[in-house]
Amino acid sequence: MGLFDAIRGQFLDVIQWEDQTQDTIVWKFQRRDNAIKNGAQLIVRESQKAVFMHEGILGDVFGPGRHRLTTNNIPILTSLSNWKYAFGAPFQCDTFFVSTRQFTNQKWGTRNPIMMRDPEFGPIRLRAFGSYCFQVTDPGTFVKQISGTNADYDTAGIAAQFRNMLSARFADALGEMQIPALDLAANYNEMGDDLCEKLQPEFDEYGVSLTKFLIENISLPEEVEKALDTRSSMGVLGNMNTYTQFKTANAIGDMAQNEGGGGNMMGMIAGVNMGQVMGGTMQQGAQAPQQPGVAPPPIPQPVQWFAAVNGQQLGPFDGNAMAQNVQSGQVTRETMLWKQGMAAWTAAGQIPELAGLFNAPPPMPPPMPPPMP
Repeated sequence: MGLFDAIRGQFLDVIQWEDQTQDTIVWKFQRRDNAIKNGAQLIVRESQKAVFMHEGILGDVFGPGRHRLTTNNIPILTSLSNWKYAFGAPFQCDTFFVSTRQFTNQKWGTRNPIMMRDPEFGPIRLRAFGSYCFQVTDPGTFVKQISGTNADYDTAGIAAQFRNMLSARFADALGEMQIPALDLAANYNEMGDDLCEKLQPEFDEYGVSLTKFLIENISLPEEVEKALDTRSSMGVLGNMNTYTQFKTANAIGDMAQNEGGGGNMMGMIAGVNMGQVMGGTMQQGAQAPQQPGVAPPPIPQPVQWFAAVNGQQLGPFDGNAMAQNVQSGQVTRETMLWKQGMAAWTAAGQIPELAGLFNAPPPMPPPMPPPMP
């Protein structure tokens, strides 16, 4: 073995990076004294680039493929290192492999609430979070500005910087757009695309492209969310009367088709009560004021009675309905009744207001048929 063969055997002939991770951005090729000899093989895989640096100065950059390192294809390093052209003479430089694939599902979020003035709720505090994707487009700039001489540099190293930058710019954009809080959810995509475009110049300074910016949620304070829930509930209750009338009308129709429902007390009382509800509704419509702009006085509300029958609460019934129930025997002196203002349930016979219903004489019997001739 000759002298040059011995020298040649001290150095590696192949320079490459087999990335087995999902988050490594920059990896430094390690060798003793960073020595590379003339004619060494450089293998750069897809979604990678190789960056050479000599004494801290950026040199040549290689894309995917197999490259034979000679003075012809590394002119920058040749001029920087004053490479001696002797066969097999090594030179020293740092070799960095940079991953150029997209790094997805990177998280961002507001560390503190964002204050904004909403046209409906006034000053409110908002929190937001989401994800973003980025890709190294200028490996030389990224190595110089971000990773430096680190042997390994992954997404965790840059995550805090990007997260702070995204949160700050998001807060500015949210105030400038002046979108009402209730309309924010409908504008997530538009806001994300607009912010992605506005943030790109700042990412260019690091040799990075912001390929996606997603807003997953913008949350209101807990007290505002409770107020919205209450408002929604009140909106639903506003149509409850119409819904109740519809369901009651269907129930009466079902009872009319039931052969055994004619003598049922609960069915009869429900029918009487429904008649009062429908009659009262129609009467209120008929008594609507004819002259616009004149508000009538409040309609006096009749006394509403509730009855306890067979362990169930029935009612409410007005005075006419209660009189019908007493005459039919459905309400007796022992039936427990209650109305607003009473301290407790009381037997019907002990209520002075209803005493006249139980003391009234029974109706006249029907006339006797004439005798047979």
